[in-house]
Amino acid sequence: MKRAGAPIGPIGVLGGSFDPVHAGHTRLARDAQAGLALAQLRLLPAGLPWQKGAITPAYHRVAMLDLALQDEGGRGDASTPADWELDTREARSDAPAYTVDTLRALRAELGPRVPLVWIMGQDQLERLDTWRQWRSLSELAHVAYARRPGSGAAMAPELADFVARRRGTPAGLAAQPAGSFVEFAMEPVDCSATQIRAALARGDYGGARRYLAPSVLAYIQTHQLYLAVHG
Repeated sequence: MKRAGAPIGPIGVLGGSFDPVHAGHTRLARDAQAGLALAQLRLLPAGLPWQKGAITPAYHRVAMLDLALQDEGGRGDASTPADWELDTREARSDAPAYTVDTLRALRAELGPRVPLVWIMGQDQLERLDTWRQWRSLSELAHVAYARRPGSGAAMAPELADFVARRRGTPAGLAAQPAGSFVEFAMEPVDCSATQIRAALARGDYGGARRYLAPSVLAYIQTHQLYLAVHG
C-alpha cells in the first residue's frame, strides 16, 4: 500500500470475498467514494470468511481484484478512482478474520483522529448483529451502507434501535473519527457473485462478461475457475 502521507478526509474500507470481483463491487466502491467524499478507498479481500462455506483460494481472488482495479484506473474518465488501494492483510492470514479485529488494526495504524468508514450493502447491515462484537464496530469506524436490489428486510429490534440512535450524514463523516451509521445512494447493479459463478459453471461466459472486467474474465478462463458452483 502507498504511504505517501496521510490523506485529507475520510478513509473508506470495502471488505468482501470478491469471489469474483464484479460490476456490483466496483459500482459500490465508486458510489461510496463519491457519495461519502472519501479521500482514499481501500478494498480488502477476505482470506477465510467465517460466515461463508467453500471459497476460491485467496491468491486468485486477490489477483482478480488487482486486475479489476487496473481496469478501473485505466478508464480515463471523470469517475476514475483517484486513490484506491488493495489491502491484502486478511487474505494473507491462514485464520478466519473478523471485521472488528481488522478495524482495530487499522485504527492502531491510522491513529485515533482519522475518520474511518466501513462500507457495506444494506443486506449486510440487516445481519450486522450476527457479526463478532458488532456493537464495537461503530466505536472504531463509521458504518456506511447502500441499498442493493432485494434488500430491505426488517432488522432485529435491538439492531434497528442501535443504528437509529447513531444515524449520521455523509457531510458529517469528516468531523469525527467514528460513531455514525450513514446511508448513501448507489446506482443499482442487478447481479451477484452467486449468479456469476453459476453462469461460469454452465459455461455461459457471455452472461458473465456483462458484469466482469475483461481482464478478470480472461483470468478466470485461463485458470479454469468456477467449474463448479460454490455452496
